[in-house]
Amino acid sequence: MEALQRATFDYFIYESNPLNGLIVDKTEAGAPASIAAVGLALSSYPVGVERGFMTRAQAIQRTLATLRFFRNSVQSIDPDATGYKGFYYHFLDMKSGKRVWNCELSTVDTAFLLMGMLTAAAYFTGATADEREIRALADELYHRADWNWAQNGGATVSMGWNPEGGFLPYRWKGYDEAMFLYVLGLGSPTHPLPKESYAQWTSTYQWRSIYGYEFLYSGPLFTHQISHLWIDFRGIQDDYMRGRKIDYFENSRRGTYVQQQYAIDNPLKFDAYGSNCWGITASDGPGPLNRTIKGQKRKFFGYMARGVPDGPDDGSIAPWAVLASLPFAPQIVLPALRYFKDIKLDLTNPYGFKATFNPTFSATSDPSQYWISPSHYGLNQGPIVLMIENYRSGLVWRLMRQCPHLVNGLRRAGFSGGWLDGKMP
Repeated sequence: MEALQRATFDYFIYESNPLNGLIVDKTEAGAPASIAAVGLALSSYPVGVERGFMTRAQAIQRTLATLRFFRNSVQSIDPDATGYKGFYYHFLDMKSGKRVWNCELSTVDTAFLLMGMLTAAAYFTGATADEREIRALADELYHRADWNWAQNGGATVSMGWNPEGGFLPYRWKGYDEAMFLYVLGLGSPTHPLPKESYAQWTSTYQWRSIYGYEFLYSGPLFTHQISHLWIDFRGIQDDYMRGRKIDYFENSRRGTYVQQQYAIDNPLKFDAYGSNCWGITASDGPGPLNRTIKGQKRKFFGYMARGVPDGPDDGSIAPWAVLASLPFAPQIVLPALRYFKDIKLDLTNPYGFKATFNPTFSATSDPSQYWISPSHYGLNQGPIVLMIENYRSGLVWRLMRQCPHLVNGLRRAGFSGGWLDGKMP
């Protein structure tokens, strides 16, 4: 597990621009930076220091380069800026840091970035000038995000904006990864979301019973994990979870077991699915295309959000998503990890497991011939590093329990109990 954590962490060292701290979205020639990957890198550097993957001085240097770049980058309505209103474009040029692909100013990807900055501030608490600057810049950049603007006149938060067309027609509603976005917005000391914003979001939740598990439903596995990279939900509850008499950690445990049971049940009869081969989420795939395999017409997707049990599902398994469930369900994650190792999914891959593999697409029982994603993605690498560490030591959770902005956001969302009330998990 430590070898896998180290190999996965190396993505943030070698797939980066150390001059500005930007991290490439994926290992594909010419790929731009992803601001979500940058946030995950900032969150991972403390793990790297504690595990001996990098020195504290190296982590400080990279963190400062990142924070200084975002503090000094252009914030304007210009289409080639880096951001606007304290938010940032989803994809940036690796060298210039300017917007690429006419992409959106992304609220959730900015939340990844800001959470990384706050993680850095929580870790680098020394009295040196560099560590003081890290804390000051992280606060400045967090304070700059205008969450009220991001509401676009509604209660919930818009998914994004672009200078060509204004706000996107989509909002963050329904249970998903956006919980940490709302907590960040609620905790802002400068442009906070109103409490009713969170209440409106939770009003769109869907409680379901699947395979004997009652839980707050979301189909893709990553949606049960992302907020937990930083927030320790063990023992704390908001109004919704108080009514259900569980917490979000237990909810994610149930969501993880539903994933495994779906693979065991295997309603669409995909190859290799079973108790140790599961994990359906937003990730890469062999499509988009249609192919007849063993007499059956199959539709395969490219990168998209897959989910269970309602789909879509095309037989693509994401090992990274299984590893990111390690703190919730080690009893089923560790055997799956062993299975992924036994079929040599990480063989010749420099950064551990690649994004996905698909046994059905390959129409073979030989694991060495399975279709495997050609790329590693920064968005997949970070959760492996962070959740292995939370399972082993709880480092990131301990750091963020001390973050005043996060604590304030949780309290304004109505959370109480557990560590928020001084009861350590």
